[in-house]
Amino acid sequence: MMKLQFKIQPYQTAAVESVVDCFAGQPRNASARYRLDAGNREELASMNEGFKNAAVQISESKVLANIKEVQKRQNLPISSRLIVSGECKYNLDLEMETGTGKTYCYIKTIFELNKLYGWSKFVVMTPSIAIREGVYKSLEMTWEHFFETYHKKARFFIYNSKRMHEIESFSSDAGINIMVVNIQAFNARGADQRRIYDELDDFQSRRPIDVIKGNRPILILDEPQKMEGKATMDALPKFDPLMILRYSATHKKNYNKVHRLDALDAYNQKLVKKIAVRGIDIRGLSGTNAYLYLESIEISKDAAPVARVEMEVKLKSGEIRRQRRRLKLADNLYELSGNLVAYQGFTVSQIDYNKDNVEFTNGYELFAGRAVGNVEEQDLRRIQIRETIQAHLDKEKQLYGQGIKVLSLFFIDEVVKYRDYNREDEKGEYARIFEEEYERLRLQHLAESDNNAYWEFLQRDETASVHEGYFAVDKKKRLADPKIKQRGEEKGLSDDVSAYDLILKDKERLLSQAEPVRFIFSHSALREGWDNPNVFVICMLKHSDNTISRRQEVGRGLRLSVNREGERTDDPAIAHDINILTVVAGESYKDFVLNLQREVSEALSARPRQASEDYFTGKMISTEKGKIEITSAMAKQIYRYLLKNDYTDDMDHITENYHQAKEAGKLADLPKDLQAYAQPIFELIDSVFSDDALPKPVDDRKPKRNPLNSKNFEKKEFQELWSRINRKAVYRVEFDSDELVKKSVQALQELRVTPLQFKIMIGVQKDAVTEKQMQDGEGFLAERSATKYGRTVHSESRYDLVGSVSKRADLMRKTASEILGRAKPGVFRQFAQNPEHFIAQASRIITEQKATMIIEHLQYNQTDGCYDVDIFTANQSKQDLSKATRKLKKHVYEYAVTDSKKERGFLEELDSSSEVVVYAKLPRGFLIPTPIGNYNPDWAISFHREKVKYIYFVAETKGSMSSMQLRPIETAKIKCARKFFDEINQKIEDDRVQYKVVSDYGELMEIVRPKTD
Repeated sequence: MMKLQFKIQPYQTAAVESVVDCFAGQPRNASARYRLDAGNREELASMNEGFKNAAVQISESKVLANIKEVQKRQNLPISSRLIVSGECKYNLDLEMETGTGKTYCYIKTIFELNKLYGWSKFVVMTPSIAIREGVYKSLEMTWEHFFETYHKKARFFIYNSKRMHEIESFSSDAGINIMVVNIQAFNARGADQRRIYDELDDFQSRRPIDVIKGNRPILILDEPQKMEGKATMDALPKFDPLMILRYSATHKKNYNKVHRLDALDAYNQKLVKKIAVRGIDIRGLSGTNAYLYLESIEISKDAAPVARVEMEVKLKSGEIRRQRRRLKLADNLYELSGNLVAYQGFTVSQIDYNKDNVEFTNGYELFAGRAVGNVEEQDLRRIQIRETIQAHLDKEKQLYGQGIKVLSLFFIDEVVKYRDYNREDEKGEYARIFEEEYERLRLQHLAESDNNAYWEFLQRDETASVHEGYFAVDKKKRLADPKIKQRGEEKGLSDDVSAYDLILKDKERLLSQAEPVRFIFSHSALREGWDNPNVFVICMLKHSDNTISRRQEVGRGLRLSVNREGERTDDPAIAHDINILTVVAGESYKDFVLNLQREVSEALSARPRQASEDYFTGKMISTEKGKIEITSAMAKQIYRYLLKNDYTDDMDHITENYHQAKEAGKLADLPKDLQAYAQPIFELIDSVFSDDALPKPVDDRKPKRNPLNSKNFEKKEFQELWSRINRKAVYRVEFDSDELVKKSVQALQELRVTPLQFKIMIGVQKDAVTEKQMQDGEGFLAERSATKYGRTVHSESRYDLVGSVSKRADLMRKTASEILGRAKPGVFRQFAQNPEHFIAQASRIITEQKATMIIEHLQYNQTDGCYDVDIFTANQSKQDLSKATRKLKKHVYEYAVTDSKKERGFLEELDSSSEVVVYAKLPRGFLIPTPIGNYNPDWAISFHREKVKYIYFVAETKGSMSSMQLRPIETAKIKCARKFFDEINQKIEDDRVQYKVVSDYGELMEIVRPKTD
């Protein structure tokens, strides 16, 4: 059975730190004892002891100061005060895009809060059963992972009003305890729901809510925007929470936001899937009722394109049916239809593979995905189901060999459309259509498949076994609660209970290729909270409405996929080649994308919209020397730079010019004084929202096969080159910790800590002040200010200096202690001036020394492994060739899709060069392992032996080789690649492979051509 693997991700660690740092200075206290009987039964006091979370002991002003510091380092809006909810003083919002692992984050936050501050009682609240089950499953799957880190196990359970002993254990146990509860369990009016508020005989005449309240639990609200009804909001204070943490991608009500990882951040960092859309455009055909649907245009090697269409055909019996036909050039639809008058004039005049359209002699043009003529809703739904199955099988064929199971999810508007209890077979309309279309397409793929392993997989399962359904409530109350007695129970576990467990609880089984179910039908029950990493296709078999947004439904498939080993396919080099979510919409591509982007734009409303001078002033950016604050002078330079280059308009909005220049790698140089901070400054500019920055879903019909040019691929010169570089290796880093200590101690002499600054403001109260201005702290008018520096910081916090540095620099405590212990006294005198800054700067310096040593001491050892030829075809099967180059002569592929104009120019010169025999833009599956992530070189080139100095070449193209223009991580990976190629060259006797980084083709030829006297 597959076991999902978990690893520490920096972006998730940042989310955890955003919470725990809000309480910096809080002493670590073991859980305090309290009376479970709330004082009403003295004789039971001795047996009714429980443990509660210790109170927050630092002042409210200290907590607010911590929150501001957390917000400042992320450039979030600064809270002017603590926003209270009910009687709870501490309310923190964390915005995390769907699919980025917010459940993992708050589970890790639980362990960190316990480790640092001793808090141990937590209640996770969810708005639905599906989310509740998902949370519980996450707790089950991650316990070993967290045990390895924290050497503790959390006790967790789902609240059940009939299992009061679990509440007893939750309160009386001193360890980490987590109660998971869906809000319906305590905010509804039923007898079971009211038990939490009743004195129960089977609970020693106590009220369960009083026992929970006595724990002062930390509440974690998962999807809080769905829990803002009056009943829930009135119930929350009854838990007397120590604090409330709210996790969602779409907060409606804002408190104190301490973390943001929104849709734009998640996409740009490749933390979620890329979205593709198969729209279906329904149009009337002028002057005829002829039904015609163009499914796709196909090509095969050395054959003309063929159009696959659905049309009406008159049978010999006189009956008219819709059938599929494969159209070639000059085919006459009138004749093919059995002389139906509606098709007169429809003779194929052109089939264009790249444009995805067919033209007829009557001038009509039909594009893939368009249905014309007499199209009813039933026709649309059948087309959608067919397109979903087709998209699914295409992805399955591509990913099967990589051990990735593909799942598809259908959203429907009526349960009866899938499960009809009035029929003997209980199959609804959609279930019947699905089985018809799946069987037809399965047979088609079996006939066309050239992959024996996938052929056997596709042949293995009966059509009826590959689909299942989950619905929150249906007329027979099936699938909602497997405990309800069901028809056929005497035969054992019913199919409905089995489906419930498979879809909601048994994620590993559902992800296994051994499990037949690959298609899931659901009503609104799975619209949020539930997700599965391997959902690759989502189909909307429902009318659009305002209650469920496109973004919510798309969110069910955004999580990055896992392979058969349970490992996430999250390598940035290939993440968006593998992880593409196809949405089959019941509307045109244009309409769906427009509406989806509008929803995303509205969700990003908290982002700044103007790149003004005021916006940049005071912002924090990360540099090689730590975080620095943008001064007013720097802000003015950034603002003028944007204005001068037409990167902002008169309203200070970022323009399309900026995004186009950035994509083409042609951004104007920053002013000289700012060039050292180029990367973080451009990241800051990118944080300003603009419509042009939104990721646009690709048209799933546009991507085409980019076939290998077999003639070039099989050339002796390319095979010789490939045999030289097709080597796998492992790296090892061995360095003496004494050397790290020595270098770090020396580097720490350069440490400079900024003393604490006191800004003294002198002002007078305004003449007329509104109540709101007073609440917002705007009742005074500042007249003048002065800044003074303190010699020491008298902090109420106790600092674990060694522990903090070892954690931030990822060192053993012993090594961190030795470094700090050998530092000169003058270094430590700065600690008292500003402990927080001292820890940050010392950690940064030590980390830099460690990184340098890793590169210096890095060694590669070749293994017996090599890459399979399949990497040239695995992720090349579908590309957007509308942006491709012309057909190439010397490339191993027919076409190439380039990332920038500079790269396109480089490629065109390679293709026309008389010195070049053959070349390849290396597939993204060709990876060199490094300690800072895998690295994918750009080009492999084979030159004519008699014309050049070097025959075999691997090149990396960069716009500028200035160290200021390359990101530090890129520079480090390039250094690692040099060592990798040095290693593989040791086993090559002649014609070794040269690896260089070049800015353009001219620089490449300067290196390759032999020097003449």
